[in-house]
Amino acid sequence: MIPMQRRFPCRLSLLVAAFGLIVTLLSAHAQDAPKRGRKYKSPPPTARIEVTVLRDVNGKPIENAAVVFHPMQGERDKGNMELKTNEDGKAVIDVLPMGDTVRLQIIAKGFQTYGEDYKIDKAEMAIEIKMKRPGEQYSIYKPHDAGEVGGKSPDADKTAAPAPGAAPPASSATPAPAADKPADAAKPDAQPSQPQSK
Repeated sequence: MIPMQRRFPCRLSLLVAAFGLIVTLLSAHAQDAPKRGRKYKSPPPTARIEVTVLRDVNGKPIENAAVVFHPMQGERDKGNMELKTNEDGKAVIDVLPMGDTVRLQIIAKGFQTYGEDYKIDKAEMAIEIKMKRPGEQYSIYKPHDAGEVGGKSPDADKTAAPAPGAAPPASSATPAPAADKPADAAKPDAQPSQPQSK
């Protein structure tokens, strides 16, 4: 006679083994069944883009600059994603699909705003941006060099003022009155003659 204590664990182990075999067979059959419902479409491969924002003067990183990504669809903006740079001046994004065009905009306090379009054509891209300080505005109330106009020197326009004593260029000379016009038309004060009523 087998004692009762030995029969119970033996039956329990046989029951657990049978249950495990049934579950395995059912899961194998479920995998062979045709799939129903929506078809799964895997997302497109994405690129990892690392943007480094530096000062133009000394190359030091700019912390807490706003790096805004605008994915473009043709000329249409599909929205934006904004990141802030860390203490090394870096911001990393890895959700933009490859093959897209992204408009990158960087805004940092005390610097000119930067903007440029980039084509995402590699799995990993590193973009380094050097931010410039804002330029000084031209003021008519400040003294400037003799030839400087509108914040530009005459060398920039390549149109220098004529030397003293030189004849003025032909384009700046006052035009002579046309020969076929009457003499009264050349005078600004002259009144046109009107017919007299009879």
